[in-house]
Formats: sequence, C-alpha cells, structure tokens
Amino acid sequence: MQRRDFLKTAATATAGAAILGTAGSCSTGNKNIPSPYIVSGKPRMKLSFFPYELQLQHVFTVASYSRTTTPDVQVEIEYDGFVGYGEASMPPYLGQTVESVTTFLQKVNLEQFSDPFQMDDILTYVDSLSPGDAAAKAAVDIALHDLVGKLLGAPWYRIWGLNPEKAPNTTFTIGIDTPDVVREKTRECADKFKILKVKVGLDNDYEMIETIREITDLPIAVDANQGWTNKEKALEEIFWLKEHGIVMVEQPMPKEMIDDIAWIRERSPLPIYADEAIQRLADIPSIKGAYDGINIKLMKCTGMREGWKMANYARAEGMRVMVGCMTETSCACSAAAQFSPVVDFADLDGNLLISNDRFTGMTVVDGKITLPDRPGIGVIKL
Repeated sequence: MQRRDFLKTAATATAGAAILGTAGSCSTGNKNIPSPYIVSGKPRMKLSFFPYELQLQHVFTVASYSRTTTPDVQVEIEYDGFVGYGEASMPPYLGQTVESVTTFLQKVNLEQFSDPFQMDDILTYVDSLSPGDAAAKAAVDIALHDLVGKLLGAPWYRIWGLNPEKAPNTTFTIGIDTPDVVREKTRECADKFKILKVKVGLDNDYEMIETIREITDLPIAVDANQGWTNKEKALEEIFWLKEHGIVMVEQPMPKEMIDDIAWIRERSPLPIYADEAIQRLADIPSIKGAYDGINIKLMKCTGMREGWKMANYARAEGMRVMVGCMTETSCACSAAAQFSPVVDFADLDGNLLISNDRFTGMTVVDGKITLPDRPGIGVIKL
C-alpha cells in the first residue's frame, strides 16, 4: 500500500470512530462502552451539606485523648441529575469543627463553573479561599471526583490507570485500652484481617503488644501518635517491637523533634512513617531524611487531587507510601482507596470503626481492600 493510500485509510477509520463516539456508545466485542458525558455549558453545580456525627463502636484511645464520636459534615454536589458525595471528618487534633467546616463551605460558589471537568481550576479556587480548612476542602474535592467519575462512567482507579487487584491488605486499628478490652477487640478482628495496627505511646506499650500476642501472631504496625519523647528509649522499644512481629512504626515522636526522629531512623530495624509531621504536598521536602515514608490522609491534604500528587512525588523521592484515614464513612474511605494499589501500607478501616455508616463502597474481603467496579469513588448511599 502506498503511503498516501495508508494515510487516507487511517483518516477514514479515525473519522468513523469519532462518529461512533458521538452516537453514545462504541462496540468492543460483546461490550457496549458508554461515551463520556458531553458538557453543554447550561447546568450549574449545586453544593449542599449537613452535619453528621459519627458514632464509634468502641471508645477510641490514642496517646493524647479518648473519644466515642467524631464530628463530620456530609457534602453533595449535584449537576444535571448526577450527584457526587464527599465528607469532612474532624478528629480533635485537626483543630477543625463542624462550625468551621460549614462556615468554609458557605463561601464555596461552584455555580460560577459551567464545566465540572475543569477540576484543576475548580479545586485551585476552593483551595484559595483560606490557608487552612483541609477537611472542608477534602469534602468538596471528594464530591467533585465522585461526580466527574460518574460523568465519565469510570472509577478513579481506572482513570488513574491502576490495577484494583494490587490493592493491599488494610490494617485494623486497636486503640489503647485495658488488657481485657484489648483481648476482646483482638478476638473480634484477628480472623478477618491479615495485619493489625496498634496505638502505643503511653506507659503500657509492652503490655499492649504482649496482650495481643496472647491471641494472634498477625503482623502489627504501631502508631505512637508522637507519644515517645526520649530517642534512646524509643529506639530500644523499636528493637523490642521488631522481635515481637511489628513491621513498621508511625510517628514515633513529636513532629518538632525531627533531628531525634532522623537519629532513630538511621538506627531503626523498622521503617519509620510520618503522620502528624506530614500534611500536604509541600511538606514532603522538609521531612525527607527523617522518615522512610509518609502517611497520606485526605482530611489533611485537601483530598484526592493532592493525595495522588503526594503518592507520586514521594515515590519519585524514593520514599515509601501509606494511605490512611480518620474515623469516616465509606465515602471518604472509598475515595482514599482509589489510589491504594500504589501504596506499601494501607490503614483504611475508619468506616469499620463506626456504627452509622451512610454508604456502602470499598469492602474488606479476607483482610484485603476490595474496590467496587462502580464509577466515581464507587459508593452507594444506604
């Protein structure tokens, strides 16, 4: 075939494919794949929200506080009959409240945007409205991602080109408590998960681990929540933890003690992950060298857009990546789970710790994160 004839044939084929695309679907074998939503420019996005208090199934205790509830705000973005869901969860240490979140959301005017696919412009605008309010921004970000995924007819893990089969096991968190309660919690979860996460950082760390080891020999990740303050004692404990099947340590000391944390990291037999020390993308350069990896939480980093950037940037810097959560409904947990196939550790059990989930979304099957094949973040309102 002459080159001129080849180009003519190729152009004809391309034009035919374009015509099929505008017809609403294209055929590939036995499957009809819907075309993405075509923006007409007429509809406008409408933002709505309301408070929703999360009820915890057990008292949740970490090194600095205990609680039985978590304040939360549920968000919806409606556009031409499609609805995207998001949420802001505010545990105490974030310094945000239902009032601060709703005050921020009242400033957000999405009706000025006629095209929800212009996500970068929209979320840059949302981020510009205040220097903080990360959880409130995350709620808008998650709802917008859910909406756009539904308009595209695809889940975000597919839009990002990820393989859902590579989603990792998730840890299940056991908070600081008495030996009897720790035994009870461990028995409830030991046969459902492949790895546990244990809160430490008080004076009963050894007792916590030994009590759990009476019940199970599952691998354990520990989170000190900045509870250790002496680097020599912390390192000594880490070596002891290594001998008892612990596989990683999260935020061992106060984030301000970065030189001490770097000293521990140089000597630690276990990888050290940053949690409270890392909030957003811009924080990563300042902690490099002090930690082996970062824990990305949507409520801290303003949502999926920045969380995805953080995961890629950390990888480029040779750091490990963990995705975590607060106590949240399946809405925010399913949003974070969309990029879980690229992480080393996942702690996405926040929806399992509450008794009043509003959604079904990602599930945990035999300890493994299982992503639903549904568009957007994959949730269905109950």
